[in-house]
Amino acid sequence: MTNQNTSRREFLRRTGITAAALPLFMNLSSLGWASATTKRKRLVVVFTPNGVIPEHFWPDAEGKLESFKRILQPLDPFRDQTLTLHGLCDKIRGDGDGHMRGIGCLLTGIELFPGDIQGGSDTPAGWSRGISIDQHIKNKLQQDTSTQTRFGSLEFGVMVPDHADTWTRMSYAGPNQPVAPINDPYQMFDKLYGQVKDRDTIASVLDDLSEDFRKVEALLSAEDRQLLQQHASMIRDLEKDMRQEKELAATKQDLGHAVPEMPEGVERENDNMPQLSRMQIDLMVNAFAADFNRIATLQYTNSVGGAKMNWIGVDEGHHALSHEPDSNTDAYEKLTKINTWFCEQIAYLSKRLAETPEPGGEGSMLDHTTIIWTNELGKGNSHTLNDIPFVLVGGGLGFKMGQAIQLKKVPHNRLLLNIAEAMGHPTPTFGNPDYCADGPLTGLV
Repeated sequence: MTNQNTSRREFLRRTGITAAALPLFMNLSSLGWASATTKRKRLVVVFTPNGVIPEHFWPDAEGKLESFKRILQPLDPFRDQTLTLHGLCDKIRGDGDGHMRGIGCLLTGIELFPGDIQGGSDTPAGWSRGISIDQHIKNKLQQDTSTQTRFGSLEFGVMVPDHADTWTRMSYAGPNQPVAPINDPYQMFDKLYGQVKDRDTIASVLDDLSEDFRKVEALLSAEDRQLLQQHASMIRDLEKDMRQEKELAATKQDLGHAVPEMPEGVERENDNMPQLSRMQIDLMVNAFAADFNRIATLQYTNSVGGAKMNWIGVDEGHHALSHEPDSNTDAYEKLTKINTWFCEQIAYLSKRLAETPEPGGEGSMLDHTTIIWTNELGKGNSHTLNDIPFVLVGGGLGFKMGQAIQLKKVPHNRLLLNIAEAMGHPTPTFGNPDYCADGPLTGLV
């Protein structure tokens, strides 16, 4: 095709499909817009807050991963595809408290600007001074037509506060340019599949897409037909979840008396976290399957996040619990449960990717995707920026998986260099160059 825009307009005219459906077909090799031989690499960064319980998190021994401690146990089905990196430290100092520098410097590797956000007794701070690694790689991929996608990256959130401050943002498009995640699955659905005015119109959108699939099916190879059928099935399952959520919400409000107004994000939204998490993960997998993007982030609450995980028997806020001393065995056990629940979300994302065949390629989507699960602190009650949790799952970066690596207080900037290199865009420094002198970590490939 010598003129892709003209060809696409002609394709719409000849087939009669809707313009909203066109992005779904752009990655199908049998239509000539995608290369069947291009090996995709995808990156997902998942953030959970307030540190971990090291005793129940890190493997005891370096080398082959023979087993997991309690918190990581949900990942056992993916042990051969998991890599733990113990000993990576956020060495970035300057303005801001530990939580602020923890999240604001986590993916940027550089200091925060001075500002007026006050954290405890520490000096106030503002936004990060640099771009985050996810947005850096997204820009590189978007500059190359062979890796360019509709969105480049998608930023998902689960119960991230609406207000914007240093504790609530981990992705940056550049200095002083925080990127807000999308909290609402319906808003994300709207972004992916068109202007859905309200939830009642979701079914009509899906019906339109199904009709478009039927119109194009005869033009596709057997492999691409299977891919579209899988995508249609995933969207239909998503519709079912959305309808059930809406019906449940309506049932809760039909109490025969006025429902009192609740502060935003305290009880009613808080208790929906498990369902919101699953819906966002399903949307992420759908978007990857359609090749809408190859970079994604998933942020649970925020640094100092205070979710109350009633569904696992934890009534206290997460952040308050994380400040309790180790001698408080009740808090210790609850924090272990909280982090185990977060790990279950990583396991669900891994499962969804593992059970989805790689479009136009070999193996599963997990074989071509790496999930990086991380945190702003190593341990909540000490506010340490040492031993920041980094757990990787999946084969997208080409790292040697199924192993536990123990490092000795290494700047986490070096891992950011590994990520850039593995995604095909090596860089000599990322963030503060003072912490990049030793180059990427060795022993990962």
